[in-house]
Amino acid sequence: MNNIVIPILVIISIFTIIILTSRFRLHAFVALFIVSLFLAFTTLPPHEVMTAVKEGFGSTMGSIGFLIILGAMIGIILDKTGGTLSIANYILGKTGKRRSAEAMGITGYITGLPIFCDSGFIILSGLAKSLSAKSMVPAPFITTALACSLYSVHCLIPPHPGALAAAGMMNVNIGYLIMAGAFLAIPGVVAAFFWSRWISRKLNTAPANPSPDERIPRQELPPVFFAFLPVAAPLLLITVKSLITIADKSGGSIAAQIFLFPGEPVIALSIGVLLALFLVREKSVRTMNELFSEAVVKAGPILIITAAGGMFGLVIRSTGTGELLGKMLADTGAGLIVPFLIAAVMKTAQGSSTVAIITAAAFIAPMLPVLNLESETGRLLATLSMGAGSMFVSHANDSYFWVVSNFGELETNTSLKVYSTSTMIMGTVVFACILILSLLIK
Repeated sequence: MNNIVIPILVIISIFTIIILTSRFRLHAFVALFIVSLFLAFTTLPPHEVMTAVKEGFGSTMGSIGFLIILGAMIGIILDKTGGTLSIANYILGKTGKRRSAEAMGITGYITGLPIFCDSGFIILSGLAKSLSAKSMVPAPFITTALACSLYSVHCLIPPHPGALAAAGMMNVNIGYLIMAGAFLAIPGVVAAFFWSRWISRKLNTAPANPSPDERIPRQELPPVFFAFLPVAAPLLLITVKSLITIADKSGGSIAAQIFLFPGEPVIALSIGVLLALFLVREKSVRTMNELFSEAVVKAGPILIITAAGGMFGLVIRSTGTGELLGKMLADTGAGLIVPFLIAAVMKTAQGSSTVAIITAAAFIAPMLPVLNLESETGRLLATLSMGAGSMFVSHANDSYFWVVSNFGELETNTSLKVYSTSTMIMGTVVFACILILSLLIK
């Protein structure tokens, strides 16, 4: 098929999903499934159509399915036992109701340094909703503050896979990349914070609905330390394993062996579920089954929609649109703008930030001399530019978009208007800061 027609069909498909889900209120899974099939049939060889559809759905389900189910279990147990309310009361007591969104953003930023954004959001989304209900902050605002703070460092720094792989391909010092990426993520998070607050007010969005734990008398709430454990323990285990992995790549040390198993996200979240069960007053099989059943019912639609988003992303990836547009941009020879634009186009076209930054690195690495970026500083700035581009834009073909929408209990239309536009603002601001930094350190 003509190289111009395929990108046009991809763009039409993306807009079709947005229109079907936001304007016509069609269920997200149905919209993603229909459009994915249409795009696959019109752009791929017949024998690859169902392979792309099945692999996209299955691989996404396999990568985050357990995380979603276990995260839902932790969330439901904390809600029903009053744990989330206990944590929310503690945070609001320290920050005040007016600063709850700022507290959520800082929590997300720190949490996101070592762990994947989807894992962090699943674990912390219940807390964001509780804080929204308690402080009367619009739910899209506080949800986006959490989502973007997690997402910013996920795109910019190791040990996250995209940044780690790009660092290797670009021969960048990982220590410098972590320090610079962590620093540059901050203005992006701040910009996304103020944008999401403004757009949430403009759209007149409402706070989250109070959860059932709001009816629990304050004196019957669990101690805040034990309420924090199911959330903090998985994050700590995953963090420690990530840091050990960076320091000990061979995995032969005693610390690496100790944390190899419990530091895996699925096992860490399973430990979180066990810790959450200690908050349940009536520890009977019937009570626990009720909690597990409610969690599975909640996780089901989220699993399906998130996997469908992964399916759509893989179909787009299989069309080769990202590579095609990346090669077109690679010929422009415009310095740091080139790695940023290639990653941005790849991200927007196919949905995965990791794929976007790795593909961009494959294009840019041989071009470094042509772009005058072959120095150590130039390679670092180019890698950071690709990270900024991989933030831009998270929308319907990104599985994280559906995690945020569903665990944050936001309508698709609201997520597109608040969260997706915030990722666009964030990526732009981070890249602008990289350009300024490049002028200062030349």
